[in-house]
Amino acid sequence: MKKGILALIGSGETGPGMTKVHRRLLNSLSETRAVNVNTPYGFQENVDQMTAKVQQYFDTSLQLPLRDLDLRSLEGASPEAQRAFSAAVANATYVFAGPGSPSYALAQWGPLPFRDNLAQVLAQGGVVCFSSAAALTLGAFTPPIYEIYKAGSAPTWLAGLNLTSLLGLNCVVLPHYNNAEGGTYDTSRCYLGERRLRLLEAELPDGVGIFGIDERSAALIDLETREVSVLGKGEVHWRLAGTVEHFAAGTTFSLDDLGATAVALDDIEVDDAPEESALDAVNLLALRARDEALVAALDHARANARAKGLYDIADQIRDALTAFGVTVRDGASA
Repeated sequence: MKKGILALIGSGETGPGMTKVHRRLLNSLSETRAVNVNTPYGFQENVDQMTAKVQQYFDTSLQLPLRDLDLRSLEGASPEAQRAFSAAVANATYVFAGPGSPSYALAQWGPLPFRDNLAQVLAQGGVVCFSSAAALTLGAFTPPIYEIYKAGSAPTWLAGLNLTSLLGLNCVVLPHYNNAEGGTYDTSRCYLGERRLRLLEAELPDGVGIFGIDERSAALIDLETREVSVLGKGEVHWRLAGTVEHFAAGTTFSLDDLGATAVALDDIEVDDAPEESALDAVNLLALRARDEALVAALDHARANARAKGLYDIADQIRDALTAFGVTVRDGASA
């Protein structure tokens, strides 16, 4: 079976300039089952609006219905919902994820077989198209951009999904490489700036490179041919051992040019795609509403028990809610 394509987009994933990129990726598929993973921005208050914007872009610009896979938080998803999410990813042929927080996304995906699900998509000829924050998670290491740039945390590395190991690359993926929003101060290198990136670079193990993608640019990595196509407005950059190589838009180069170790993709053990749960989005919403109603009823009963001084019963209900995954905080008794 022909292997798939890993697409890394620096930014502008739903802008007019990326429509040709998405169309090219979609044309590589014999069957299209496209999904959007909302996890990277799952912590934001405008999750539904962001998802609607992505879906509208795919519907209007590409005439493609994009199914939303709702995993805003691991804690907020029941075991059934988690299994349904993993099965839906593994069974998709086009997996898209974009902006948000890479550290948040990794924390939610970590306990799940998400990396294996993505590998399954690629092994079966599908497309994994990640941009911005989502792209940051795919390397061996990930910088927590929000924490460093917004909160002033010391530059450090997190363990990434390391999907790039399927390419034979031991690297960091860095979108927004040529960002210039800072104007008078350096926000390039995905808002880290060159100085901080060099500090982080020095902490990487020997042999780990940095794969940078400029904004409004894309690197399409064909796992079958091991060729990388650079599309869009900018360049792709490869940093390793103090040297930097630049690949302009419109060029194609081999992963071997980066010193990548050839991977025998046919030898990658990938289980048969798990059958997707019969729980579709409507059923999951119904189950969520049922669970919320049950939690509300139990919490009301617990409050009544406390009001009547029946603290043993109230504590039993609290323990049941806690086991169900609901955090219960009792205030001071009246």
